[in-house]
Amino acid sequence: MPGNLSFDALKTKVEAGEIDTVLACLVDMQGRLMGKRFQAQFFVQSAWKETHSCNYLLATDLEMETVDGYASTSWKAGYGDYTMKPDMTSLRLVPWLEGTALVLCDVLDHATHQDVPHSPRAVLKRQIARLEALGLVPMMATELEFFLFRESFDEIRDGGYRGMSPISAYNEDYHIFQTTKEEGVMRAIRNGLYAAGIPVENSKGEADAGQEEINVHYSDALDTADNHVVTKNACKEIAWQKGRAITFLAKWDTNAAGSSSHVHMSLWRDGDPAFYDPEGQYGMSELMRQYMAGLLAHASEITWFLAPYVNSYKRFAEGTFAPTTAIWSKDNRTAGYRVCGDGTKAVRMECRVGGSDLNPYLAMAALIAAGLDGIERKLELEPEFAGDAYQAQNERSVPRNLRTATEAMRGSDMLRTAFGNDVVDHYVRAAEWEQQDFDRKVTDYEVARGFERA
Repeated sequence: MPGNLSFDALKTKVEAGEIDTVLACLVDMQGRLMGKRFQAQFFVQSAWKETHSCNYLLATDLEMETVDGYASTSWKAGYGDYTMKPDMTSLRLVPWLEGTALVLCDVLDHATHQDVPHSPRAVLKRQIARLEALGLVPMMATELEFFLFRESFDEIRDGGYRGMSPISAYNEDYHIFQTTKEEGVMRAIRNGLYAAGIPVENSKGEADAGQEEINVHYSDALDTADNHVVTKNACKEIAWQKGRAITFLAKWDTNAAGSSSHVHMSLWRDGDPAFYDPEGQYGMSELMRQYMAGLLAHASEITWFLAPYVNSYKRFAEGTFAPTTAIWSKDNRTAGYRVCGDGTKAVRMECRVGGSDLNPYLAMAALIAAGLDGIERKLELEPEFAGDAYQAQNERSVPRNLRTATEAMRGSDMLRTAFGNDVVDHYVRAAEWEQQDFDRKVTDYEVARGFERA
């Protein structure tokens, strides 16, 4: 569902003094909210039409470093403006912040007022439009995992990101007693998101000490991506308010489980699930089989959009519920792509490759593009894998490091056709910089291992 606040309702609340601040946010390459806090009176008078931001916001890394090598913006070009156009259907209350509402913005070229092609929301909207031209609507959901810590963000930072303590002492997967101890944070997250118009289904303990999962009801792809980024931001803000810290790092500790963001997907036509055919294997339609074939054919090429950092690839390890093979199987959590809801109208594909650090707009766009290629070329689905995929021999592997995934993305004709060369080159540059920055840094591992022994 879209935002829960109409413009007229916002104006009424502003006049009544109930809302005094409006957050106008774009989504950056990392999937974070960036923008401005408007005095609400000014927003309803003028800024609801448009505002502006520096165009470096779609050409920085996690540290907000102004990285060179981007064609879209640079010091030479002067780092000009983008236009931020509020999507008023995304307007919502932010109950965990006093007197605050939030709206997501599309990013437009300052001169032409056309979508900036590499802005995450535009990348996804373009792929949605391709499906709509075929009479299809992508319905998706994400399962977002994270770790919750006893300490605050400031305490962990001041401690040099060492010695932090997961909020629980042992594996809490589905564990009610253990998660009861964490309700001070998790209940506030569930209730806050629900009051913000995000249809939360549940939270649960996950497969390690301090690991949590939050599940939001499925929706159309754009709404799901919007809900994902607001959810992620809310989790951090609410944890901060409670004196706790949260990380969405895909692998925060060598000995801890990784955190994922599984993506469930199906296509609908005229309000009915187009992936369902009661006569098909597991209830899968020919359309679903073609879509799945596209996902598998391009699995390596789209991996960067599911795993965008050096750290992301530390998550892919045997026996951890994170996949190491890009194969499909029915209700099999060892496979990279799992068929769920078999034999029912809810039959769908779950991509298990993505980590909690993914940008949902880019991840969903890449998945749609790959699936669409399978539909357009009527690709035949390979045979199902059965058994323990960690023990599979000669099966298609998930790329095991950022360099491999970057090269697969760079060389993908499918992605270049779907996204455009400029968009692919933009994100290739982001991937290159992530690797370059890591390669020049000395890590704790190197110092601890070699300081005395080398």
